[in-house]
Amino acid sequence: METGVNTTAGSAVNPLLGTWHLVRWDITYGDGRAPSLPFGAQARGMIMYTHDGHMNACIARAGRPALSSESVRSAPEAERLAAFESYFQYAGPYTLQTDAGRPQVVHTVTQSLNPNFVGTRQVRNMDFSADHQQLTLSASDTVPGSGVARHHRLVWSRTPPP
Repeated sequence: METGVNTTAGSAVNPLLGTWHLVRWDITYGDGRAPSLPFGAQARGMIMYTHDGHMNACIARAGRPALSSESVRSAPEAERLAAFESYFQYAGPYTLQTDAGRPQVVHTVTQSLNPNFVGTRQVRNMDFSADHQQLTLSASDTVPGSGVARHHRLVWSRTPPP
């Protein structure tokens, strides 16, 4: 059952409200291969949930090199590709729902670095630490073109990394 985000309620009603910082993003696979870290062990990221029902998430590989040009438009194609492949971003409205007793957040993507994400609904299972200072968002899908199941787990903290 989907419910709209209460735009007047405080974080006691909506524990997502505020800014979260990425601790870790890992993926496990159903075929037994080793887990992976899509943007490495030192990936940086931020996800924000607002009182008016919008969210914005971005994740980047640590140590991304600067472009050799002051403008992305005049940077060499290989540098632009590397910049695109080392950064992930999307934004849009969100709603909270419960599925089989499990709390979920649904991100309805209206903007994204990856144009294929626009118009999609990204459903994430939510788990909080006992003190609500750590949030785990997770989802399962298949590796494109293979049918192999994979499970994404993103751990976020209210405290920024050092």
